[in-house]
Amino acid sequence: MVFELARRRLGPVLRAMLHPTVTGTENIPRTGPVIIASNHLSFFDSIVIPITSPRHIAFLAKKEYFTGTGVRGAFSRTFFTGVGAIPVDRDDTRAGQRSLDLQLEVLQRGGACGIYPEGTRSRDGRLYRGRTGVGHLVLSSGAPVVPVALSGTENMQPPGARFVRPAKVTIRFGTPLHFTGRFDDMPVGRARRAITDEIMTAIQAMSGQELAGAYNERPVGA
Repeated sequence: MVFELARRRLGPVLRAMLHPTVTGTENIPRTGPVIIASNHLSFFDSIVIPITSPRHIAFLAKKEYFTGTGVRGAFSRTFFTGVGAIPVDRDDTRAGQRSLDLQLEVLQRGGACGIYPEGTRSRDGRLYRGRTGVGHLVLSSGAPVVPVALSGTENMQPPGARFVRPAKVTIRFGTPLHFTGRFDDMPVGRARRAITDEIMTAIQAMSGQELAGAYNERPVGA
């Protein structure tokens, strides 16, 4: 109910600003657990995916999105609260495991959770190596994965820009990836890596991004 209210109130405004082109929404299962795994280019990624998805997707969001000040702070707080985003303290030494536990709870309830395998947004437009948390979620839940490729969200507020500006945004929801039973004979660590790499390969095939070949580290203070 809250999710639908947020979509009705904020969706038209956001769609007018973003001019999104959306394909593949039919690939998102309407019921049952599913993991939405996307590339990550901007703060706005966690806005455009929920407003274009046919079902509620529980994204993790850094706690600062709920405590900001000014117009942008009020907007982010209203939006992320409205769509049921889960606040996470990224400075908590156990933040990574807590995040996975929260997402697994969503999946166990038959919900949809969103994750950025790169960990943090790409500041140079390249696609970074995926971290294996998504592989852990797959093995723990048995949920299929819908890969997502975003483009254009990075142009809404480039680094150093003070104001948000309209941009051409594209969201592609890919064909679901199923992993059940495929890695039963593989050591858990290797299975997580193999699953994660397959997901990132699917994302790159849709996004066309250059591969960075390394992990993306969060800048100090970001």
